[in-house]
Amino acid sequence: MKKTIILLSILSLTIANQSCSNDYLDTKPTEQIALEDLLGEYNNNEGAESFVTAIYSKYLDWNTSSFAWIGVSSITSDDADKGSSPGDTGSDKDVLDALTFSSTTPSFQDVWEGHYQAINRANQALKYIPLLDQADSSLRERLMGEAKFLRAFSYFILVRSYGDIPLVNRVFDNTEEDRTMVFTRRAKSDIYAFIESDLQAAIAALPDKSAYTGNNIGRASKGAAYALLAKVSLYEKKWQQVVNNCDMVVGYSLTPNFQDIYKVSGENNAESIFEIQGRGGPSQPGIQQYSQVQGARGAGGWGWGFNTPSQSLVNAFDAEGDTERKNATIISKPSTLYDGRVVPATVENDYYNYKAYSSAFTGDDDSDANIRYLRYSEVLLMKAEALNELGQTSNAAIYLNQVRDRAGLANTTASTQSDMRTAIYKERRLELAMEHDRWFDIVRTGQASAAMTANGKTFKVGTHEVFPIPNKFILEAKGLASQNLGY
Repeated sequence: MKKTIILLSILSLTIANQSCSNDYLDTKPTEQIALEDLLGEYNNNEGAESFVTAIYSKYLDWNTSSFAWIGVSSITSDDADKGSSPGDTGSDKDVLDALTFSSTTPSFQDVWEGHYQAINRANQALKYIPLLDQADSSLRERLMGEAKFLRAFSYFILVRSYGDIPLVNRVFDNTEEDRTMVFTRRAKSDIYAFIESDLQAAIAALPDKSAYTGNNIGRASKGAAYALLAKVSLYEKKWQQVVNNCDMVVGYSLTPNFQDIYKVSGENNAESIFEIQGRGGPSQPGIQQYSQVQGARGAGGWGWGFNTPSQSLVNAFDAEGDTERKNATIISKPSTLYDGRVVPATVENDYYNYKAYSSAFTGDDDSDANIRYLRYSEVLLMKAEALNELGQTSNAAIYLNQVRDRAGLANTTASTQSDMRTAIYKERRLELAMEHDRWFDIVRTGQASAAMTANGKTFKVGTHEVFPIPNKFILEAKGLASQNLGY
């Protein structure tokens, strides 16, 4: 049977899918799908699920959640250094660390392509699942909610990273209209409005987290959609919407012991709202080398040694007397880890990322560590920030102190709006350190220039608020798109 495939290389928008399975993390690829097969092979529950399986599986890929993303979201910030050996650049991690990157820096292209590939898979799911009339209608509704959540998730990463970006909201044909859609950058406000629309639709379709059991644990839930919508509102400074959406994130609680969150045994626990699932091990999907590239390097080590916690981050923990979160975030040499692994003095770097550590890592490329993207503690901090901006400083302290209490710290002494704002910003840094948020936080809050100067780097105001659009995209756009200012 003839298969119809559509491709634009910079976005890699192919009609592709994954094998049918009752495990939504199954990533074994099949042939690319022809439209002619839709009402045959795929017209059942497993076929419908396979479209959404394909989206989830994209977040396990090297170009979406691994080395490039680690560099773009973490090594750029004051929380982390390049690490590794001095002569090992990690392709471009040295220029990311120094903030001397350009539009040809490979990691920016990887992240761009990876998330547009995820978006295209979501667009496929949203187009084709409604046609599968032999699949259960309730299942189809939920799957479409998951697809909209995941599409919003990828767009949120892209708009924070690059600013104005193309809004590709459907599977496209080789028409001039569709080419314009793919290569024309839309205003950030348009992207945020689209994200909000997707998340509202996801909220209406998704169940609570408790509805998922067995192989379905970790799927997008109603709570995840509300939490992501709150975070989107935070970036838009829609303070009352932040509060309202945070109030709808129910059924979660703080994990009593902070370090337990990041153990394999703590994955998808009561604090977890949304994680990228990396089961790892023989014949199990894992996030491609996510733990390996951040593992201790050198004699007695187990990884490549990149994305090492900075001295600036160490000092921030020490200044607050925050030993509990420091010891759960930073591996120091020499030391013994919670599972008995010894980190000897012979490893190359002084510090490593504990939150990316996998106790089951035995040298396999794909470990079983998850990436925590939304946790209940962040919901509390978002609500605290929004209440403070609304002038409700004493109420903000209630939610800030819940997070501090879990860390074993005294209640905040901040009483003015300005002091409370500073306290919340500090708390976000310590609570969410090495969780891919710091760079975007200091940009959105106007701290970036001072923070990077204190870390010995130059943040170019008016340029570095967004990353460069990949040069490959600009060339393929053939005049339809221009580069970000300063690149």
